[in-house]
Amino acid sequence: MTSVDEPARPNGRIRDAARTQAEILDVATQEFARAGYDGARVDEIAARTRTTKRMIYYYFGGKEQLFTAVLERAYGVIREAEQELDVEHLDPVAAIRRLAEVTFDHHEQHPDFIRLVSIENIHGAEHIAASEKLGKIGSPALDVIRRILASGQESGLFTADVDAVDLHAMISSFCFFRVANRHTFGALFGRDLVAAEQREHYRTMLGDMVIAYLTADRAAD
Repeated sequence: MTSVDEPARPNGRIRDAARTQAEILDVATQEFARAGYDGARVDEIAARTRTTKRMIYYYFGGKEQLFTAVLERAYGVIREAEQELDVEHLDPVAAIRRLAEVTFDHHEQHPDFIRLVSIENIHGAEHIAASEKLGKIGSPALDVIRRILASGQESGLFTADVDAVDLHAMISSFCFFRVANRHTFGALFGRDLVAAEQREHYRTMLGDMVIAYLTADRAAD
């Protein structure tokens, strides 16, 4: 990270460092999601946050580190939602449906997250791979899924021998596709996957698909 001395604050204003960094991250999230990593400009982010490019470099070190910080915060939001998930009082079928709904709701409410993940995949996940924070963040959802799967298999409700990561991918892929491919899917098939009147249909469909997979009769396999 480039070392930059703390610059003088514009107009002599004393700003709270945490608030300033949060504002920079808010705008940077929007700018990276809109223009991509290559198209985003630190000058534009600075102008929209009423700060300076030098101040951004002081806090984050440069464009690459700023994008990494944006990713870290974006993934932190979904991980926090997963950690707050309370399904211990539910039976395995209701619990797995609730878990799917949490992912569904998050992805719908955070379209910038979907764009950021798509952009990072274009770049081969190089920023995530280099982030010590993201390397440690893991996914609380996986621990929850493992407990739900174990409970469901123990009770005989779940017949499938499913890996938690595979199930996580199954849930995430539907939720991600619905938001990421909204416009292309709509142009090709004339259906808006994020239309308000279709929301409950797709939210229920996701849970039904996951439960059908976990409870399918595989005696003929």
